[in-house]
Amino acid sequence: MKALIAGGGIAGLTTALFLHRGGIEVEVFERAEEIRELGVGINMLPHAVKELADLGLEAELDAAGIRTRELLYTNRFGQVVWQELRGLDGGHAHPQISIHRGRLLGVLHQAVVQRLGQDVIHTGCRVDGFEQSAMGVSLGFVTPTGERGSASGDLLVGADGIHSTLRARLYPEEGPPIWNGVMLWRGCTPWPRWRDGRTMAIAGGNSSKFVFYPIARDDGDARPLTNWAVMARTGENGASPPRKEDWSRRGVLAEALSFVRDRFRLDFADPAAIIEATPDFYEYPNCDRDPLPHWSFGRVTLLGDAAHPMYPVGSNGASQAILDARNLADQLAAHGNAIEAALLAYDAERRPATEKIILANREGGPERVIDVVESRAPEGFTNIDEVASHEEREAIVRGYAKLAGFARVGRS
Repeated sequence: MKALIAGGGIAGLTTALFLHRGGIEVEVFERAEEIRELGVGINMLPHAVKELADLGLEAELDAAGIRTRELLYTNRFGQVVWQELRGLDGGHAHPQISIHRGRLLGVLHQAVVQRLGQDVIHTGCRVDGFEQSAMGVSLGFVTPTGERGSASGDLLVGADGIHSTLRARLYPEEGPPIWNGVMLWRGCTPWPRWRDGRTMAIAGGNSSKFVFYPIARDDGDARPLTNWAVMARTGENGASPPRKEDWSRRGVLAEALSFVRDRFRLDFADPAAIIEATPDFYEYPNCDRDPLPHWSFGRVTLLGDAAHPMYPVGSNGASQAILDARNLADQLAAHGNAIEAALLAYDAERRPATEKIILANREGGPERVIDVVESRAPEGFTNIDEVASHEEREAIVRGYAKLAGFARVGRS
């Protein structure tokens, strides 16, 4: 059996590793001219780390990132709304790993090259269509010089992101991604260690949020590489973003600062100071797409952001793509040569699960806990339980963990 994969990002490379382990030949077609370690920080939740550990990559992840120990949700004054231990410290069987996206991609890329060979990855190939029959599927691509090419296989996986060409072929009337009016600025820079160097904080509420967490071990002078993000409403829900979605678009300093200066009073970081200390940071409009009625069509299916782009709250984008990859490989193994049946089974299991997360993220995901508190106590509080009970706060945060599939056993 041979699988063609459109997209050489986290989703595509993880899929290649799982399919290869199942004895399936793989070819990956990536639009960029090289696999580059770009981006900022992301979190790998325990259920996703479990799958990568099963591929034998846990040591590499540990070397490239850190094991997050604790998460704090606070208001803009730093008053704690909710805090909990995470990963192994929180009772999970696997850690939560905070890591630079580029370093994670590097771990996956190196594993693919070592196990499958460099020749299975074709860069500079923009996939622009496909054809399928009862006997197989073929994709067409264009190189940067305009040359056309094609490849044939038994199935095709569209892991080509929120602007997926394959999704557009399957749903030509869908249109562009949907912007909720919120802009996201993200960057990373060496920053003084806070607490144990393994703590993550999300502060603020409806007006604007500030996210802060280390993504590497200390470098010797207690200034680990630290990720930050600012989310703030700059437009109307459903409007067109001022600039097209592009994870590599540089942010404008004055725009990001305007949503944090004179707003936050935190003991762990001055948001304005860390933004000003970051030479290059990026902006991205908070976009997703409506859940689809089907991902799989014959021998073609979608995976990762091509299938279920979601708002970047709750640390679920990359994690859910990894779960997709494992499930797809498992279904192909279970169904033998019945490829179409395997893709339908994958669709039936993963699509409803991710649909729930897309919709929950539109409501704020677990970060809704600070939205609720800010709406009730915008100038802070004396007793958090008088603003929102422990039970209400727990239902928001742990209810989301259960929905997303990483709740601790025996917990709500």
